Amino acid sequence: MFIDVDGRVDSLHSRTGTGRKPAAPHIVRARLFFGAHSIKPNRYNLKQLSLMAIVLLAAVALSPAKYALADNPPLTGWMEQFTLNETPLPVPGIVMQTGAGETVTLNSFRGKVLLVNFWATWCAPCIREMPSLDRLQAALGGDEFAVIAINSDRDGKKVAQPFLEKLGVGNLDIYIDEKMAIARALGVRGLPASFLISADGHVLGRLDGMAEWDTPEATALVKYYLDRG
Repeated sequence: MFIDVDGRVDSLHSRTGTGRKPAAPHIVRARLFFGAHSIKPNRYNLKQLSLMAIVLLAAVALSPAKYALADNPPLTGWMEQFTLNETPLPVPGIVMQTGAGETVTLNSFRGKVLLVNFWATWCAPCIREMPSLDRLQAALGGDEFAVIAINSDRDGKKVAQPFLEKLGVGNLDIYIDEKMAIARALGVRGLPASFLISADGHVLGRLDGMAEWDTPEATALVKYYLDRG
């Protein structure tokens, strides 16, 4: 479930497909194009292309492991709702407050992969997923990864801290975005909303609505980006 910031259930999550008639097949003529020129394939040309293919395959096989990782992270189970950004954009440099009253930005966590989650005490799906975020932080949190749970309540820490204590959430630090400036900059339409941020400070993708973040499929997604460095 996904709750609008004003408290309504989001209606944009019911999608219908569009039926399209496939285009008529086209005849493909055997012709190779190189720059502005084209040539008809013959035995000599095909032999050259075969040699080039072998060289390319060898280069891939000998390349470092990080280059062998395709931009195709595992998106199964709960993570089927996760949407990858075609072009990762830099995170906004907007200030938020910590539970201790200090000011930080998301760029303050450079060097770590982040799961940034927006939540509020009045959001029922947020309450349901919060314990799983806490368990994910307990399992993977450290020098390379952190869950940043940003509270959007108008009363901020005054309501957020006792609420988390009541839930038994003890591994997540408190971050406050009372005016929802960061949420608006990231295009949040409702709560909960989660964003995966790369270690160099770019938004990799988002998941709108609730998810179980301590499941094997969720940890596999996080570890995929941790392995990429």
